Amino acid sequence: MKRLKALAVGLVAGAFSICGAKSAPNVISNIEPPYWWTGMANDTLQIMLTGDNIARADFSVDYSGVKLLEQLSLDSPNYKLLYLTISPDTRAGNMQLRYTLDGRKAAVPYELKKRDRAASEYRGFDAGDVLYLLMPDRFAKGMDDKDIDMADLEYPVAAERHNPNSRHGGDMRGIRNHLDYIDSLGVTAIWLCPVLENDMPGGSYHGYATTDYYKIDPRFGSNSEYSQLVSDAHARGLKVVMDMIFNHSGSNHPWMKDAPSHDWFNHPAQDVMTNYRLTTVHDPYVSEYDLDHTVNGWFVPSMPDLNQCNPHLMKYLTQNSIWWIESAKIDGIRMDTYPYADMRAMAGWAADVLREYPVFNIVGECWYGKESGGAFWQAGSKLNPVDTHLPSVMDFYFVQDGRKAFYEDTDPWHGLNDLYDHLSQDFMYPDPQHILTFLDNHDSDRFLLEEPENLDNWKQAIAFLLTSRGIPQIYYGTELLMHGSKEGSDGYVRLDFPGGFPGDKVDAFKAEGRTPLQNEAWNYMSKLLQWRRNEARDIMARGSLKHFMPQNGLYVYQRKLGDKAVTVILNGRDSEQTLTMERTVEALPYGSRVYDIISEKPVTIEETMTFAPRQIMILQNW
Repeated sequence: MKRLKALAVGLVAGAFSICGAKSAPNVISNIEPPYWWTGMANDTLQIMLTGDNIARADFSVDYSGVKLLEQLSLDSPNYKLLYLTISPDTRAGNMQLRYTLDGRKAAVPYELKKRDRAASEYRGFDAGDVLYLLMPDRFAKGMDDKDIDMADLEYPVAAERHNPNSRHGGDMRGIRNHLDYIDSLGVTAIWLCPVLENDMPGGSYHGYATTDYYKIDPRFGSNSEYSQLVSDAHARGLKVVMDMIFNHSGSNHPWMKDAPSHDWFNHPAQDVMTNYRLTTVHDPYVSEYDLDHTVNGWFVPSMPDLNQCNPHLMKYLTQNSIWWIESAKIDGIRMDTYPYADMRAMAGWAADVLREYPVFNIVGECWYGKESGGAFWQAGSKLNPVDTHLPSVMDFYFVQDGRKAFYEDTDPWHGLNDLYDHLSQDFMYPDPQHILTFLDNHDSDRFLLEEPENLDNWKQAIAFLLTSRGIPQIYYGTELLMHGSKEGSDGYVRLDFPGGFPGDKVDAFKAEGRTPLQNEAWNYMSKLLQWRRNEARDIMARGSLKHFMPQNGLYVYQRKLGDKAVTVILNGRDSEQTLTMERTVEALPYGSRVYDIISEKPVTIEETMTFAPRQIMILQNW
């Protein structure tokens, strides 16, 4: 069974012999989690041991403050689960997991570390942040091929940049090499598509088919390099969000070859695929057949569906989240395909993570075309009898219908009125400020389907994204006007960042490598992001929102916190307009003087004002 060679060496070194006993067996090939900590809020630890016939072994632990509660043998003879309690005053150190197997005695060391910071220091991300989503394989390459150790991979797929559906060779060192670029743009957090091992036929460049939950894919780097990336980001004031997938694993995960128990997976014979109909989860008239196919069907043939109703699996997954938070110091989790997993089990997972880290944040991918679907999943929702404990959900409005809001002429029912109607549905959300908002991502068409002739509409979309409610997310390359659709392949919306790879003829990380239109876009976005980060962060994080129904094409809304206010004016028409400002006087009194960060000029509010075609004004009163 493919596992960690270094661990096996450590096990041999840690084995002990008893006088007169047979020689110690070298049986255990893997231990998960690899280590743990003292002083955790949850004092129960599950250790999963893997090894030939290890289920027959009898274990004991003799370490002050640690008690072996239970040892379980499941269906497979090659797994053993130990449940331990760790008292609050337990000291860090190496304890021995002693066992007897077939009359022979042995032990393996297991490290308990001391926590290096308080749980309250894991602050998470919020509406004061802006996330920059990137796909590591497509962003930048920093390692030489000779530095990549693929010896333990069954499918060491090499990079093929000409193939949109294969690995291209980006890695974490490449991201680290360009953190200054990301920081200079003005975002405050980085969300990486999954970086855990995907040892799959074809390479699974996107990362959504996990084959080892405790190991960074060697083609991206190592566990230590991932931790270094997080540390380097923190040194620049950037947070890091980790993408996790608990609905399914990759089909080449060792569990698929030897499942710990018969109910580790749903429909393990691959005879049921999901119907992708998430409405079944809250449909009051749903049939058991349809609901089963939604939440228990495989996502795709290469992604078998994990059974979150198995308490031992769910404990494993929960500890995995906590292990990455504690070991790598990540600042948030984005959980993939959230509604496809068991609702109650995932509610328990979220509650356990937040019990350990009370001010952490988790965002769940809840892909719905209507606002009610997303609102159903947010913690404390009155629409859901189950409290999901999920702080943040994703707003797929722009992916489904939002593009037209900025490209249609605004009349009483269309254009920017679509934005007004969309926000009017926020009454269903327990906490609209914890909605992740975005124009596009790695699973959707790019917001720009083709290269634009001018940036008027695009600029309005960016302005709204960065000044409305919620937590904005920008997909890498948006600042460069990267465009395309998924037609033909997802790879066409996951193109390489120009300049991120050896041999690239264009380096868009530098202004001189960008076209004039790209520089106009980059400078505009960076200007808004820097202003948001340095001057308006608090008001965007906690400020109230009031908006005025678009009339005569003009959409006005205001964010306010204390005596500070930011008022945004968008002309949703392609023609100049001269309009009375009577209906917005409660937000913009006549004679008030404000500063427009777009034109960088002071503005006096008058009874009648003229607005250029598609004009944007972002007015601050300080």
